[in-house]
Amino acid sequence: MESQREKVSYCIGLQAGTSIKSQFKDIDQNLLERGFHHAIAEMTPDLESEEINKILKALQKQVEEQQKVFVEQMSDKNKEEGESFLKENLTKEGVEHLASGLQYKVIEEGSGPSPTMHDVVSVHYRGTFIDGRVFDSTHEREQPQEFPVGRVIPGWSEAIKLMKVGDKWEIYIPSYLAYGESGYGPQIEPNKTLIFEMELLKINS
Repeated sequence: MESQREKVSYCIGLQAGTSIKSQFKDIDQNLLERGFHHAIAEMTPDLESEEINKILKALQKQVEEQQKVFVEQMSDKNKEEGESFLKENLTKEGVEHLASGLQYKVIEEGSGPSPTMHDVVSVHYRGTFIDGRVFDSTHEREQPQEFPVGRVIPGWSEAIKLMKVGDKWEIYIPSYLAYGESGYGPQIEPNKTLIFEMELLKINS
């Protein structure tokens, strides 16, 4: 492969093949290539359009059902792991427990006022999963985040209202006080327990 056209063509084919292989394990490679060739060359398909649509509709339903099962299994696994983590975490020194299920540990104590649900605050934070992987951090962006206390996940709202300006806490949020069964995009899976190191910098209003 020398020209850019050749390289682009190969990369598109490679990407398509990788995607197909990850979704469909039982395929006939020869017929897959034949169908691909017919589509690219704008040739008459070997099957009638009505049958093609019927097959693809059934295939889509099958994929959706498989995806649903996968998400349910992942959700159950995340929930069990989170509950186990929180149970063990509660035995650690300095960890406090609230009636909602939220846990926190004071790292540094401030002396400023506490915000209300109607305030806008400025916060530095680092979010991790229970295995230590970082999924978000204002420190990496080198800029704190401003947000209304009442317009974030319930675990954040509850913790921030208890903090004073200057406080730095580590908070442990059960999934039902975070993003719950829906998760948040591809980054946060359903029923994920989240950990945040949070520093309340100031109250803006």
